[in-house]
Amino acid sequence: MLSRSAVSKLKVILIIDLLIVGAAIGAYFYLQDQGVITGAAKPATFIFTDLVVNPLEAYIGQPIQVSVNVTNIGDVEGETTINLEVNGSLRESLNVTIAGVKTSEIVEFTVIELYPGTYNVSIADLSETFQLKVAPPESSKIILSNYRADPYEAWPDETVTVSAIATNPSAEDDMLIVTVYVDDRIVEVKRIDLAAGANMQVSFNVSASAEGKHNVRLNSLSGTFTVVPKGYHTLTIVRSGSGSTSLPFTLNGEKHGTSYTALLPEGQYTVTVPDPFDVRTGVLGFSGWSDGTKSPTITFTLDKRTILIATYYLISGYASCPSLYIWNGTGYSYVTDVSNSGWLGYISHINSDGDIIFSGGNPYDYVKLDKNILAAKDGYFDLVLSQQWDELYYLDSASLLVVDHPVGTDVYTSMTNYLNKGSTGQIYTTATGPLLSPISATNENNQNVLEAILYQDGIYTPGINGLASPVWNNITQNQLTLNLGDLTDAENIKLVLTGMVDWGDFETYYEWITQFQEAAKAGLITQETQIMPPPTMEILSADGTWIAAPQDRQIPLPSDFNARTFTVDLTGLFPKDTTNYIVRLTNFWNVTYDYIGIDTTPQQDLILTTIKPSTATLEQLWETQSKSSGAFTRYGDVTELLQETDDMFVIGRQGDQVNLQFSLADLPELAEGMERDYFFVVACWFKDPPDAWGYGFTFTVDPLPFLNMTGFPYPNTESYPYDTIHTQYLNTYNTRIIP
Repeated sequence: MLSRSAVSKLKVILIIDLLIVGAAIGAYFYLQDQGVITGAAKPATFIFTDLVVNPLEAYIGQPIQVSVNVTNIGDVEGETTINLEVNGSLRESLNVTIAGVKTSEIVEFTVIELYPGTYNVSIADLSETFQLKVAPPESSKIILSNYRADPYEAWPDETVTVSAIATNPSAEDDMLIVTVYVDDRIVEVKRIDLAAGANMQVSFNVSASAEGKHNVRLNSLSGTFTVVPKGYHTLTIVRSGSGSTSLPFTLNGEKHGTSYTALLPEGQYTVTVPDPFDVRTGVLGFSGWSDGTKSPTITFTLDKRTILIATYYLISGYASCPSLYIWNGTGYSYVTDVSNSGWLGYISHINSDGDIIFSGGNPYDYVKLDKNILAAKDGYFDLVLSQQWDELYYLDSASLLVVDHPVGTDVYTSMTNYLNKGSTGQIYTTATGPLLSPISATNENNQNVLEAILYQDGIYTPGINGLASPVWNNITQNQLTLNLGDLTDAENIKLVLTGMVDWGDFETYYEWITQFQEAAKAGLITQETQIMPPPTMEILSADGTWIAAPQDRQIPLPSDFNARTFTVDLTGLFPKDTTNYIVRLTNFWNVTYDYIGIDTTPQQDLILTTIKPSTATLEQLWETQSKSSGAFTRYGDVTELLQETDDMFVIGRQGDQVNLQFSLADLPELAEGMERDYFFVVACWFKDPPDAWGYGFTFTVDPLPFLNMTGFPYPNTESYPYDTIHTQYLNTYNTRIIP
């Protein structure tokens, strides 16, 4: 029998044994569960490590790469779902299958965000952040051009599809973030990717509730669309060509005149225009409507914004050049056709071999704007250059010249002479009261024409065109001899002239050239011979001979269509101690004058301010039947092209127009005792369509003109400046290819 102490020891031993056995049994079952004892495989179990975000800073729209290391610590293959969250929201889920025995795999995601800010990325219990900022414009080489709105005119809340052509001119793939603004409010952001050299159309749906014009921007590319009352649409009727003469027409039997714009109910309308039509400087024949209709009467359904262009051709007379309009407060008023001296094709002479040598050409023009008509519009002066005739134009620069001059004076320019290169517009002050009049004025036929120039009354001196000369070697020119009276006491002498030129029938022009070519073939031309002598101003010397004025003081050709007033400075040109102040103006072309006065007041101090366009937009006003071809400037923002005269042009054709805005915020404060006038200054070349004679050049964009050329067409020894800057300009802007 065991003692009490022995029993106690035995119980302790048994308890310890039981604990040992229990532990062993627990370990057994644990090891069995782990497959150690029985050999069963450990199930797939996944752990996540090494979350990497690259880059941590980027521009909006750039791809952000997110990667995580996923390891299966089990013995068997398994599948797991990886959830990518951005700023707490599930962005993407990815199922992956990974082999066991601690096999790892790098799983990658791509995140693209379109707004700047800080973003948090998380996978499982791992997290990281990255930051996005707005990319500078130069970070992408992709160009947006050819803005379109379809329909341009919509009803309230109606969807308008705005589109553009995206072009990647570079040799590398690129991407661009396009932000769409309507009235400066972001409505959509889209990323586009383009391969090297590729292009694509990008489109966006926008709308607006308020009636009126709405501004749209696709990054820096700008455009508009208009909202009108439901059930109505805008009808516009104009004629091709410019001039102040309105084209009469009937609309559903009612008489109207161009330019006509009205908001009308949807429905059927009939319009009839005249054929032929006299515009004073020429007679026009009707050739068709802009939609291809050939009858002077057109019937149509007004179910959208409609612009009808009555297209005319020149039967006789003259018409040419881009047309300038200014905002008058309620609409646009025609001013004049610009850049008369910028015509491409002025002739210097013909040599004994029969080769025509081209010379001259000056793209500058200075147009005085009527300050009583010019009105502000939303903080800007709004001007339009519209190409309505079938021509090519190369618009190099445009600016507003603000001229502050003493109260009681007036200001005019000297205009430009097509023989002089560069800007030759000089501003002169004149008296505002009645000027002195010549004491006599006679023409080439010794006729007294003084009465025609005493007043600005629309009565012009009779003129003759050299194209009507009897034969090539007996040119009859238009002459005007002016006796200015005794101006001995005058320190300053300036002529103030209002006149215009009629170029005549173009067929006669080419027939005249042909006479010289045939004479050269017959050996009758043995030296350089002028075909169309330039205008000249001569001063009568003391011995009775005529002395030509210096070239930089020569008489210019006035503008065509609408007569303009300009000045010619005669100060210092007359012989000393003379009492015969007589000048003679000679023109090959039919130049006629409405008024000529003499100003002897001293030149006053002027304050000149040049304002460059704050915005300039090229757009298509209407479709054309023109056969012109080449690489034209893409539609859209062209502001930077018009800041300087640098041979980087806005190149357009018939139906194109440039809308220019000049900010009133750039106007200087008007000083006390001064008043203000405005001049539109433009540098623009233009080219006519080819003729039946094949004269001069083809109706294509190339070859490009340039400021330093000797003439156009220029010889093979000259070339447009294809340097790096100009080549980049051509590739960037002139992407509207018309075959």
